[in-house]
Amino acid sequence: MDHTNTQDESQRKAKPVAPKVKELIERSKSVVLATVDREGNPNSSYAPFVQDGHTFYILVSFMARHTKNLAEGRKASVMFIEDESATKQIYARERLTIEAVPSQIERDSEKWIQVIANLKEAHGKVVDVISDMGDFILIALQPVKGAYVNGFGSAYFVSENLEIIEHRNDVNHQSK
Repeated sequence: MDHTNTQDESQRKAKPVAPKVKELIERSKSVVLATVDREGNPNSSYAPFVQDGHTFYILVSFMARHTKNLAEGRKASVMFIEDESATKQIYARERLTIEAVPSQIERDSEKWIQVIANLKEAHGKVVDVISDMGDFILIALQPVKGAYVNGFGSAYFVSENLEIIEHRNDVNHQSK
């Protein structure tokens, strides 16, 4: 029996799986970050986060390249992704990728105090220590648009409100 054809056939007939954007975010403690510098050089990293409404907040140090890129207001991309050890198919890991506009939250402002408290609740007392360090700043990541994938043939456009807009069924995978 040719398992390759059977697998290809099942992938072509795959039906979209109901999107679970909120659940993926809730299972995540950190986001993968992608930024670019003034010269267009890419940088990837990660940061623990908290969410307030549709906005994500990260506390990051200027010792990291991505922090300067974010502080200068360049667009960023954030990704939430299923753990490799939990996935059934490495090529179809559940993931949410969002284009976001960063903005810095003023230190000791009402928003700063609220978000730092939320970060401490989510990630522990280390937040007290690093939030007092002068090189750490609080960044808000405001979603613009995104994409959610949770299997073969199961990809969706996502709005700035983190809601599914539509199934991405306009692109068909082609075989050789």
